Amino acid sequence: MTAAQHPTVWLTGLSGAGKTSIALALAQALKAQGRAVALLDGDQLRHGLNRDLGFTPQDRHENIRRTAEVARLMNAAGLTVIAAFISPYRADRAMAADIIGAAHFIEVHVSTPLAECEARDPKGLYAKARAGQIAQFTGVSAPYEAPLSPALSLDTGVLALQESVERLCRHLQQRL
Repeated sequence: MTAAQHPTVWLTGLSGAGKTSIALALAQALKAQGRAVALLDGDQLRHGLNRDLGFTPQDRHENIRRTAEVARLMNAAGLTVIAAFISPYRADRAMAADIIGAAHFIEVHVSTPLAECEARDPKGLYAKARAGQIAQFTGVSAPYEAPLSPALSLDTGVLALQESVERLCRHLQQRL
C-alpha cells in the first residue's frame, strides 16, 4: 500500500451538524472492508489529550495542531484516521493539512445549516450560548469559516446518515 492509502478524513462543521455520527458510521463501514481505522473525536480528545485547552482561538489552534500530529503518526502506522472536529478556522485546517500531508488529508465539510444544527441542539449548547452562558460558541458568538473547496460537502439536513457515509466511501475508493 502507498502512503496515500492511509488518509485522514477530516470532518469539519458546526456543533450538531452530524460529524460524530458520520465518523462512527464511516469507521464501521471501513472496518467492514478490512481497513484499519482510528477515530479522533473533538469531544473525546478534550477529555484527555487536550483537556488543558479552552475555546479561545489560540486554544482551538493548539487543539487542531495536536490532533493533526496524532493523525499523522497514525497514518504513518498504517491507519485510516477519521477526525471529527468543529475546527472553525480555515488557517487551522490548512495547518492540519500541512502537518498530515496533502496526500493524506481529505477535508469534508459537514455543511448542515446553523438553523438545522440549532434545532437539533443535542447537547443544549446553542440554547446556553444564546442565553449568554457559553462564551465563544462557534456559529453564535464565534465564527465558523466554511471550507472554500472541500473534497466533499455533506448536508445532513438533506442527506440521511447512510447516504452521507456511502458518498464518503465512494470518494475514498476513487481517491485510493
